[in-house]
Amino acid sequence: MTLVLARRGREVEVTMCEGNETSQGEAELKKVLQGLMQLKSITAGDTLFYEGDDVEALYYIKSGRVKITKTNEDGKEIILSFMQTGDLVGEFGGMDGEFHGYGAEIVEEGMVGVIRIRELEIYLSQNGEMALEFIRWMGTTQRMMQYKLRDLLMNGKAGALASMLVRACNSYGKATAEGILITKKLNHADLAELIGATRENVTKTLSGWKEQGIVEVSQGRILVRELSELHKICGCPAGNLCSSQICRL
Repeated sequence: MTLVLARRGREVEVTMCEGNETSQGEAELKKVLQGLMQLKSITAGDTLFYEGDDVEALYYIKSGRVKITKTNEDGKEIILSFMQTGDLVGEFGGMDGEFHGYGAEIVEEGMVGVIRIRELEIYLSQNGEMALEFIRWMGTTQRMMQYKLRDLLMNGKAGALASMLVRACNSYGKATAEGILITKKLNHADLAELIGATRENVTKTLSGWKEQGIVEVSQGRILVRELSELHKICGCPAGNLCSSQICRL
């Protein structure tokens, strides 16, 4: 999606990642999986599974939000993503002894459908077309995790923060005459938790970007004035934009 913003006496073209509608195949797969699910209520603060737990089931989010986290070598928890309605949480490798490479914590109450791995394996072995669609769906989820880890590990804290703001623009951005306003309140402590940095580091980086005219921060709201500059900082290839299914918080 391309937005044309008029500011400071000039027109500025801002490109944001474009959302993808659910494909027909994915919609059919989700309908089929309803029959394999056991519904379970979820409450904020509860845990679906911990990093290192054996993989016994996948979780389809019917409502609510789930925080995906990973612990780094220093024991600090890093948020990889927030999963929402329509997302599938968990890992599926098709091998015995599989374990979760990340944890999943409930941040907003709702309902999930629990899909037992063994039952899923039996169904997919008998339905090749749906198995292919399932692989595509899981592949999209894995790419989202991999790209997030890449941004956290390969481009330093500034690159990770820039990537997080780009993702926030895609998830919660609203076009204004001055730039893209991130409607979700994200304070410096929130951003630090999202990238595994200190609050002081985030504050210093944002202050520098404010002086350069890249962002503006006021009362917990972040206005991105120069989205293209954030793309450069986090190493996003020019013209090679991910879909909002992948590039999101």
